[in-house]
Amino acid sequence: MRAQEGAAPAIPPKSLSLGEWSFRAVTEEKVGSVYKLRGTLALPVEIEDSSMLLRALEVDYDEDSGDAHARGNVYFHDFERNEQLWADRADYNTDDKKGTFYNVKGETHPKVIARPGTLVSDNPFHFEGKWAERLGTKYILHDGFITNCKLPRPWWRLRGRTFEIVPGQQAVSRHATFLLRRFPIFYTPYFYHSLEKIPRKSGFLLPMLGNSSRRGPMFHVGYFWAINRSYDATYVAQIFPERGFVHQADIRGKPRAGTDYDIILYGAQDRGLKNSGNPPQKFSGLSLLAAGKSDLGNGWTAVANINYITSFRFRQEWSMSYNEAIASEIHSVGFVNKDFRSNTLDIIFSRLENFQSSEIPIVPTGGTEPNYVKNAVTIRKLPEAEFTGRDRPIFANLPFYFSFESSSGLLYRSQPVFNSANTTLIDNFQTAQFMNRSSVSPHVTGSFSFAHIHLIPSFGLEETYYGEAQTPYQDRFHTIGTNIVRSSRDFSLDIVLPSLERVFNRKTVFGDKLKHVIEPRLTYRYVTGIGADYERFIRFDENDLQSNTNELLISLANRIYAKRGDSVDEIFTWELFQKRYFDPTFGGALVSGVRNVVASSADLAAYAFLVGPRSASPVVSLVRASPINGLAVQWQADYEPQGGRGVVDTSLNVDYRIRQYFISAGHNSVHTDPTLAAPANQFRGRIGFGDANHKGISAGFEAIYDYREGFMQYTTSQITYNTDCCGLSLQIHRFNIGTRSENQFRVAFAVANIGTTLGNLKKQDRMF
Repeated sequence: MRAQEGAAPAIPPKSLSLGEWSFRAVTEEKVGSVYKLRGTLALPVEIEDSSMLLRALEVDYDEDSGDAHARGNVYFHDFERNEQLWADRADYNTDDKKGTFYNVKGETHPKVIARPGTLVSDNPFHFEGKWAERLGTKYILHDGFITNCKLPRPWWRLRGRTFEIVPGQQAVSRHATFLLRRFPIFYTPYFYHSLEKIPRKSGFLLPMLGNSSRRGPMFHVGYFWAINRSYDATYVAQIFPERGFVHQADIRGKPRAGTDYDIILYGAQDRGLKNSGNPPQKFSGLSLLAAGKSDLGNGWTAVANINYITSFRFRQEWSMSYNEAIASEIHSVGFVNKDFRSNTLDIIFSRLENFQSSEIPIVPTGGTEPNYVKNAVTIRKLPEAEFTGRDRPIFANLPFYFSFESSSGLLYRSQPVFNSANTTLIDNFQTAQFMNRSSVSPHVTGSFSFAHIHLIPSFGLEETYYGEAQTPYQDRFHTIGTNIVRSSRDFSLDIVLPSLERVFNRKTVFGDKLKHVIEPRLTYRYVTGIGADYERFIRFDENDLQSNTNELLISLANRIYAKRGDSVDEIFTWELFQKRYFDPTFGGALVSGVRNVVASSADLAAYAFLVGPRSASPVVSLVRASPINGLAVQWQADYEPQGGRGVVDTSLNVDYRIRQYFISAGHNSVHTDPTLAAPANQFRGRIGFGDANHKGISAGFEAIYDYREGFMQYTTSQITYNTDCCGLSLQIHRFNIGTRSENQFRVAFAVANIGTTLGNLKKQDRMF
């Protein structure tokens, strides 16, 4: 040992080796094995080794037992865990790392993992108590409180009789009261919170309260079960005394490296909507969301995304998300994939359910209670194998390349057919449960250039076998068990013309210099062999939309690039497309007076435009711009030259963010022929300032307005106040979708670095 006077260093001494001690004192006396060290306020006593520092006005240290008794302005610092304690006196054993501190204050810096939407703070984890025991790495705090707010007036405190604190691992309290400022918010006989980097511990979740104008008050309870290091489950129950019960179970697993899954079950036991009749309308149901992926080894991977609901009306009634409530397509898909050197194999299992409307009540003959019939198109693939080959050279010295696509699967489609008033089920279009469809399509592609013009010709064949066909019956179709083969030949020529460009060597607000490029392009395509048989092929996916065509795609792209320092950004793009049809009836596939969708129209515009023979498509305009940092604009419009109708479909989105301020606006309009699509005119707006970690007030407002119907479909307002250690959020929702007119009030109190939230406003539903 060595005695030394002077002030303590700010960092642990690197000069002290393991087992070596440093003493600092104004006076020193040794009686037997006990050192009696004395200091002053200016020069306190210090005992230090490579892992800890003990400082006080007086210290009696026994070098045989390791006992240290410190008195007056006691300070203890554990260098390894970055823990600090202040106390009036302390009894501590330097060998066992155990001791007792009286009238104690302490702090530690836990590991902070910043997650999206989680409030974080640099404040240390602070605790105070009448006395505390240190047992190795654990502290037991008696009659005190914990917080991570700045003192002396913390925003929140958890006060309790005892706390067990293991820095970096966990904090457990018994008989604790949570106080906001000086006001008690709730009492709990037992409270656990993990301080680990990845916390996992079974326990009850914080209860939540809420209210809905449609469902009434709500009480929310839940339990988290950490099954083991690879699996966990969460169950949450929402109790609506006036309406019923909602259950949600979330099961997650990671059975091995490269494999994980997440399964969410959500269901409602609906007792019925008040004042909705006798008996009241009930919208009970169940939804399933599941996602998983696995690395099977040897280049094989498996991915699954499952989405299933028992009733579309159930989703409209109980969904908390506007986008989910209006989504009418339910997709489930799973596949196994392997990429070879130039080939790819996909084995696909999928289910698509496209709801045409809510369930339709049908009263059976002689009955009084209606049966609710699902009005949805259901398409399954169980399974379908796709084997494709990427372009590969055919000859060593000639620019010709071979590729192919092939598939074979067991498919199914069903769709109910109602009368025009949707009161009677008159038919059910349905294929066999496992109908075979097989296809093979080889292609040869070339690549040539001369005079800065690039020519890319391609020739291909396609043979597709269907186990069943469809035939017209009255005003609908029937399936027939007749095998049918679709044979087609196609030729395409892609002509990439020379680009025109000009550089502007002048500094502007957009950059140091600008470059304007004009890119013209022509694509000719000819498909034959399908003819009027087009309507006999049952529709499962885009592959069944192929028809005869003789067309020319004309496109022109304007691009502006800005050089900013050493980087070059594309700040403006305007693309124009139009197709010229030399076969206006698409080989007889087009039916006049009804909505037609063929591959030649579906790959051009977002909306259908074929109601009769025509020689040209609408002009499609697509504008994208990001001239300055934080600003993004996208505008897509379809201009209809026939009949001078002008712009018929348009979609505009503008997003801008500068520092803490953000604004977003959108407009979608459909004014095409009502035979093609229902007219629509909808505005969307979002404005606010702040983010999840903005100190002080953050506020935002979002609204969706249907101009044609003349009412607000959805609004949400949120205001959040974040302190240095916690945040309080209030959110008000307004739904006006179909028969659902509802106000919801949500509140959340979040503690920084902890992720614990008290209230019914979930993290995924917040604006920030």
